[in-house]
Amino acid sequence: MDGERRKTRVNFRILLFCALGIAFGIFLYGKIRFGGLLPSDFLFPALFAGFALIPFSWKRLCAVLLTVLCFAGFGVLSIHLYTERFDATLPAGEYRLSGTVVSVSRHRGYSVIVLDDLAADGGEIGGKCTILLPDTSLRPADIILFDAELEGVDPDKISFDGYTQNLFSKDIRYKGTGGGIELIRRSKDPFLRLNGALFDCLHSHLETDEADVAYALLTGNSGGMDEDLGDVARRGGIAHIFAVSGLHIGILYGAVYAVCGFLKKYRFLPALGIALLYAGVCGFTVSALRAVLMCGAIGTVRALGRKHDFLNAISLAAIPILLFLPGQWYSAGMKLSFGACLGLALFGGDLTRLFTRMRIPRILREYLAANLAVQLFTFPILMEAFGFVSVWGTLCNFFLIPLLPVLFLGTLAFSLLSLVIPPAAGIFMLFPEGMFSAFVYLISLTDLSLVLSGFALGTGGTLYLIGTVALSSRFRLHPKSRGIAASALAVLFVLIVTFGNVVVSGARIDVFSLDGESLALVRTGGESVLVIDGDVDVRDCEDFLRRTFGGRLDAVVVLSEEELAGINVACFLNTDTVRHRDEIETGLQNTEVRFGEIFSVGALSFRYENREKLTLLFDGRTVEFDFGHPPALGADLFIGGADGKYRYYL
Repeated sequence: MDGERRKTRVNFRILLFCALGIAFGIFLYGKIRFGGLLPSDFLFPALFAGFALIPFSWKRLCAVLLTVLCFAGFGVLSIHLYTERFDATLPAGEYRLSGTVVSVSRHRGYSVIVLDDLAADGGEIGGKCTILLPDTSLRPADIILFDAELEGVDPDKISFDGYTQNLFSKDIRYKGTGGGIELIRRSKDPFLRLNGALFDCLHSHLETDEADVAYALLTGNSGGMDEDLGDVARRGGIAHIFAVSGLHIGILYGAVYAVCGFLKKYRFLPALGIALLYAGVCGFTVSALRAVLMCGAIGTVRALGRKHDFLNAISLAAIPILLFLPGQWYSAGMKLSFGACLGLALFGGDLTRLFTRMRIPRILREYLAANLAVQLFTFPILMEAFGFVSVWGTLCNFFLIPLLPVLFLGTLAFSLLSLVIPPAAGIFMLFPEGMFSAFVYLISLTDLSLVLSGFALGTGGTLYLIGTVALSSRFRLHPKSRGIAASALAVLFVLIVTFGNVVVSGARIDVFSLDGESLALVRTGGESVLVIDGDVDVRDCEDFLRRTFGGRLDAVVVLSEEELAGINVACFLNTDTVRHRDEIETGLQNTEVRFGEIFSVGALSFRYENREKLTLLFDGRTVEFDFGHPPALGADLFIGGADGKYRYYL
């Protein structure tokens, strides 16, 4: 029996295979339903199945296939029903809308409100809605009535649009604008009411920036944070502290668990109850639910006097989330939350033993092992979700994570005391006020702009995950075989990423077009030109470039009826020259703006046909850019306004 176990490449954990089956079903349905199915999508499942069936036996084959296929069917059914409900929306138009405010994101001069429990023209409708409103004093738990201009969210766009993926994962089926708001009453939902009370308490006793940061730390709603502060946090790799995650739940669970030591083996029950209540205040986010379920599973196993298995705990948490919230598969938060746990399960023990042999002090080696294990597995997820990975993340978290229990528990405790004893709130809130004032001040002074970006992983992301899993001791490979496999996968990964991002010969065009804004990046071996059209935002341009190109642009070409607005956006980008067809007065001093119908950038020759149509001549081929109308000119390649992402090679 021991000899057979040593030959087994992957233990048959029934919960793990059930979770993987559901995930594969959701993944496959999404690829077929929304487009983009590639042969490489089957690479990881095929390799895992191959390892799982060693040593081969009919009993093992039947167990693996039946488990995975059966639960894959459950996954397909779950995501199909979810998608059908999501797609059954009202036609676009004006409605008298009412709903309960569940979150508020404030920006300069306006607010983005997420509403639940919707009713349009007096009739209840499913899903949630995101509404753009004039800057208001709304808060969670407010029930409002107003006139709204609504349109349904098209789920067919989720294959290429991260914004639509985010809406889909949160069951936000409508988006629109509104006005004439009437506050009807407050919701009776105790979780929402407590969330709103925390918002009021923090904003009554702290300055706006400090209050927004504290509220984000406690509830995970970072929409009100100053955009520059949020950008610094993301680039510094510490944005996870403003999204209620396993770290927050773990800190709270651990604190209550320690205080309730007198209950001995049953002390996990009050700790689990408090963690569950806190998850409710934060809106039962998927990362909070995952952490609560894992704490419950591990606590129960320990209470029974048995040794817990981390992979089984992760799988047990994943099964109900994937079955009942299948849209979360498209959420970056879920992928990062479970990815971090998988990284710890796969590499935490190996790295700890490695650092022990290196005689690194215990506290330092445990932190380094956990941090590196998480980053190893989440690297491709971060690149896909945000287009960059922080260079400073490990260092920033080294100082911040040890302080987080004090900051988080202290702010939560003093905020709750302020709600219970309002006359003493001014005294209780002195601690959060001082801590967050110092925190905001330090972040505002820190330059964390250095990130790893400017390229896309593509299929290399799948290959990377295969390579990292192959390095884990969870896959029982001979050391020599492990080294050969890891080396071969590393070389293949570098080749795929290089081929996908470096233009060796000819020209490459990357295109993104969605909701009235279009971007096209033209690259040869020596030139790079960005074409922008429509109502383009600087942040969208920067995000597009982070995912496609990390160098300096030779030129930005503006195609837009709003010429001055387009030129102003172009001037904020990393470029030498801005090009436009008609000469206009810009008032710009530091950016060179050139005008003319015909111009060249190295070997690339451009010609404006009109304000919204551009042709490119390169290597005997003609490319036509026309994002607003059907093509009128003959061209070897036409790039039109259909929504989506494209990649062309000339």
